[in-house]
Amino acid sequence: MPESIGFAKLLKRWLLGLFVACALAIGVYALVTKSDETQLRAAGQGANPQAARTMPVVVAAAKTGDIGVYLNGLGSVIPLNTVTVRSRIDGQLMQVRFKEGQTVRSGDLLAEIDPRPFEVQLTQAAGQMARDRSQLRNAQLDLERYRGLLQQGFIPKQQLDTQEALVRQLEGIVQVDQGQIDNAKLQITYSRITAPINGRIGLRLVDQGNLVRANDVNGLLVITQLQPITVVFTIAEDSLPAVLDKLKTGEHLTVEAFDREQKRKLATGTLLTVDNQIDPNTGTVRLKAVFPNDDSELFPNQFVNARLLLDVKRGTTVVPSAAVQRGPKGTFVYVVNADRTVGVRPVAVGVSHGEEASIDTGLSPDELVVVEGTEKLREGSKVEVQSQNGLPVKGGTDQPSQGAEKPRRGTRS
Repeated sequence: MPESIGFAKLLKRWLLGLFVACALAIGVYALVTKSDETQLRAAGQGANPQAARTMPVVVAAAKTGDIGVYLNGLGSVIPLNTVTVRSRIDGQLMQVRFKEGQTVRSGDLLAEIDPRPFEVQLTQAAGQMARDRSQLRNAQLDLERYRGLLQQGFIPKQQLDTQEALVRQLEGIVQVDQGQIDNAKLQITYSRITAPINGRIGLRLVDQGNLVRANDVNGLLVITQLQPITVVFTIAEDSLPAVLDKLKTGEHLTVEAFDREQKRKLATGTLLTVDNQIDPNTGTVRLKAVFPNDDSELFPNQFVNARLLLDVKRGTTVVPSAAVQRGPKGTFVYVVNADRTVGVRPVAVGVSHGEEASIDTGLSPDELVVVEGTEKLREGSKVEVQSQNGLPVKGGTDQPSQGAEKPRRGTRS
């Protein structure tokens, strides 16, 4: 009897453990099944995120306008004239009448050298000439007397010839005296140093009180002409025929000078000339343009980016350069349709410079193109459009935001 009671308890415990194990298995199975359903539901919702999401983009309307055909080149600013002012006489520098960095005009007094030694030479030459002129007048009077005496037969012909030679000799001496006077006056003129050209003075090279010598290598100062000024830049030799054709017709080509980063325009000028040969090492040719430089934006030896306006394409379709995308099949743009979806439109880009590009084929004026937010776009993506000024575009694509041209309805097929 005790053995049957023990067996019943053991069986009861075994059945209880089996029940607990089955309950645990059923619970685990339910959790796994629910997790799989959740993952499948999430996968189904995320299968096409582009179709479910609306992508914010910035758009702009294609417009009809003019766009320039430019040739770009690297250049440097070269002054038309640069003069090193030197003394033409020896002497002490008495006065300096200019300031460093001063703008002067031709003929302005710059410095004075001690003129007193040359004034003394002038006085000596003038006195010597007065003496020689007196001797010449006396010899001329004697010559007239000898001619009368020769006619009367009182003197031989040789004496008259000798007197004529003496007169010619004294006339030569007087001419030499006049030359010495003129030379002394010239030295006095040279003692006043004036500006030979209009321009800007650099740093002073000699201080007041120093002795200067004629044609000293360093000179006294340097004057550089700043107005007008030139820019010498290079273009590829393949572009040279088009430039020469324009110059042959007498057309004045516009040249713009930009800073190193090509963000700020410094000045606008005109093409002056083309060099007479091509550099065989670089395959480029040098061009020179002249600029008024009224605002002194250009400075000698300054590095600039030159842009030559070769032609203007008029009445072409123009879009922002940011709208043009490039792919394996070429260039394309994202066009916004009336249902606020985008389409991929292949286009042929003509001229592109700065922030604008011309479209030769593939796009019509007034169509809206995406300029920002193209990274995640695909064919048929839903978009929320904004204009370039940040305001949302209300209504359909036929009603752009303020400041944009009214685009046509629909898109071109």
